[in-house]
Amino acid sequence: MTQFRPVSEEVLQQLESVVGVENLSSAESERRLRSHDMSHHAPHMAELVVWPRTARQVADVLRIANAALVPVTPWGAGSSLEGNPIPLFGGISLSFERMNRIVALHADDFQVTVQPGIGYKDLNAILARDGLFFAPDPGANASIGGMLANNAAGSRTVKYGATRDNVLATQVALADGRLIRTGSRSIKQSAGYDLTHLMIGSEGTLGVITEATLRLMPIATVMSGVLASFPTVAAAVEAVVAIRGSGLDVAALEFIDGPTAALISREEGVAWGERPILLMEVHATHAASAELDLALIEEICMALGVMAFRATTDSAERRQMWRARHHLFETLVRVFPGYKWQLMDIAVPISSLPALVDHVAQTLLNNELVGFVIGHAGDGNVHVTMPYNDEATRRRTAVANDTIVYKAIELGGTSTGEHGVGIGKAKFMSREHGAALDVMRTLKQALDPNGILNPGKIFSAE
Repeated sequence: MTQFRPVSEEVLQQLESVVGVENLSSAESERRLRSHDMSHHAPHMAELVVWPRTARQVADVLRIANAALVPVTPWGAGSSLEGNPIPLFGGISLSFERMNRIVALHADDFQVTVQPGIGYKDLNAILARDGLFFAPDPGANASIGGMLANNAAGSRTVKYGATRDNVLATQVALADGRLIRTGSRSIKQSAGYDLTHLMIGSEGTLGVITEATLRLMPIATVMSGVLASFPTVAAAVEAVVAIRGSGLDVAALEFIDGPTAALISREEGVAWGERPILLMEVHATHAASAELDLALIEEICMALGVMAFRATTDSAERRQMWRARHHLFETLVRVFPGYKWQLMDIAVPISSLPALVDHVAQTLLNNELVGFVIGHAGDGNVHVTMPYNDEATRRRTAVANDTIVYKAIELGGTSTGEHGVGIGKAKFMSREHGAALDVMRTLKQALDPNGILNPGKIFSAE
């Protein structure tokens, strides 16, 4: 691995000439703020924070750093959950907080071109004025650049796909200072290698995305929320498989286990009960279409022993439902003050979801752990959150994490459905990808021969 060098006075002067002294800081408070994300991984401070304002500045920063063998770690909003933006080797934290503009809105083409620092929720608040939205929903106000880097997804993936499925073109700064454009604004693209999707999910290890053209969707005329409570986890998961198999085009299909539903009910003031539940959202153009979909969903749930079923088209009620779901982690932090968290994210084929959920429950029991299990069940993505406040429990959560990840891979799934590899999932890459991991290393070497781009991520052995 490259022997990185510290940020020298000469490098500092070169950077000042590119971005201006007002866009650099070595203050401890700034470096500490960007030393950690929302994961349990240990913080590491960069030597310098740099705020570029243009794509050309990003490319020039990378060129200077590459020549000086200084590592560079991109920073978006810090909402990631696998240590993806932690600067493990110091160097430069490249913050995109000041590159947060909409470059162009192509409303007639259902497209928008943005800089990477704009927040997901901020972007959709602006797009709503034109009746449009960017569909992938990570829950948090993640930066668009971070969403692209991790291929973020969320509750609406079942209908609209992950971030990767909603990107048409990018502008990327490479380690040697080149700026390239990938893809185009055409929906159909068959010319050459698909460099756009190579960059998405690469976590800033191959290049740094400085601009992206995103595919947008019209805001649905009718949005219905559904809550269905089941007597057992098995019945709830069976309902997920049945609903997906019915051909119903649900926009969101979420699973929440009994203990998590009980905690949310108590802390958020919602009447979800203490049984496993499914949260669903149905988008339709006409009320009649929504009613037909809801009737079929209810029929499926009734056949599987649903204990309570409620559907609503009231927007305030639907928003409250999703607010309680999306704020789960903040609720857990409030309920378990002083605790740390083992967060995990795996995904399997839909048909393997029952086996995975059973395995999670048994693993928590075997390791005497408290765990909160939720999932974007419509696409087989499961999240397990385990609190700990002592070393012995931490070790058990680590064992449980590994056991569950290996089971997901064994079932034909993946070690991470949407959080990315970052630090925590790097050790599973060989098991999941086999010889293909060597091809990834070859690509990394070709595009970043000095290894300055987000080092320590994806390839843990290096």
